[in-house]
Amino acid sequence: MLGSWQAKLVNRIEDSTVRTLKMQRDCVDFSSNDYLGLARNPLFQGDLMSIVLKYPSALKGATGSRLISGNTRTQEEVETFLAQRYGVESALLMSSGYIANLSLVSSLALRGDTILVDELIHRSVHDGCQMSAATKWKFRHQDLNHLESLLKKARGQIWVLVESIYSMDGDYAPLADLIDLTEAYGANLIVDEAHAVGVYGNGLVYEQGLMSRVFATVITFGKAMGFHGAAVLASQELNDYLVNFASPIIYSTGNSDLMALSIQAAYQFIDKNPTLREQLQQRIMYFNSHLKRTDRKVLFSAIQPVIIPELNKLKSTAEELERAGLSVYPVMPPTVPVNTGRLRICLHTHNSFDEIDRLTTIIKEYL
Repeated sequence: MLGSWQAKLVNRIEDSTVRTLKMQRDCVDFSSNDYLGLARNPLFQGDLMSIVLKYPSALKGATGSRLISGNTRTQEEVETFLAQRYGVESALLMSSGYIANLSLVSSLALRGDTILVDELIHRSVHDGCQMSAATKWKFRHQDLNHLESLLKKARGQIWVLVESIYSMDGDYAPLADLIDLTEAYGANLIVDEAHAVGVYGNGLVYEQGLMSRVFATVITFGKAMGFHGAAVLASQELNDYLVNFASPIIYSTGNSDLMALSIQAAYQFIDKNPTLREQLQQRIMYFNSHLKRTDRKVLFSAIQPVIIPELNKLKSTAEELERAGLSVYPVMPPTVPVNTGRLRICLHTHNSFDEIDRLTTIIKEYL
């Protein structure tokens, strides 16, 4: 007799939604989050090599959590660099955006509190909610009227969590309106900037001059920065609290100095190469012009979803693209809601116009 966990796997195999690990193929990249191409940029790689040669000790591991043996002067200097760049009191480095969201939600939202999350927010926030004793409610994606109806009923300390750009839909959150609404109800707003940092300067919260009006911002470096890691930008008091009460931080091995130095180098490289963002926007506009897309919610986003609800059709489209040497990731339920399966197309500075021509030609055959 199958155990419950085995039955779940069998069900996924039978409905053709099973996930498997695959080796990266030599295809044209329309699937990674390397929006500005830093992960493959030889000039940026040269900068990283210079760091290694100048600071060979940065290659070693942290050897323990930051509370035991994993904290270094280098990490604190990079945190100071980030805090000054964003004009906040404090920045706290972590190993990933997943860990950052897990840390914030699980430690801040206490029994009797209410967590309100956009229904399409990243899985890390939902998992953080599972670690919390607070009440969690989801509001309809980008629906501020629904959010306000929940704010009226919420009890205790209220926490509202959104993304500035959503990872599967590529659409923008109405940040100024969200802030006005949460301030009116005394709620704390936390914004995940994973897909905005780098692509839109320091991220949409910063670029719109809203840093002082959000409770905390999560910035990550595994997308446009071409590396990995994350940071929470907030008050010194909040980050002191996280160090004391956030289990994912307390019980995880710290980061290497190489990670911290590479994050700083990525910001400096992007500052020196402003044309990277311009090149990306050119490719986004070119893609949308070919498919005649006019929805302003995603018109300037590096993430361009093409909805294909029928799973067999979605798979056959992805397979055809792969045969053509184009890497596009098909996203199926349960990652996205039922009947919203899609090709999650990511555009990059390193995509040529000819490659975009090949991509859109095949897509149009299946739509």
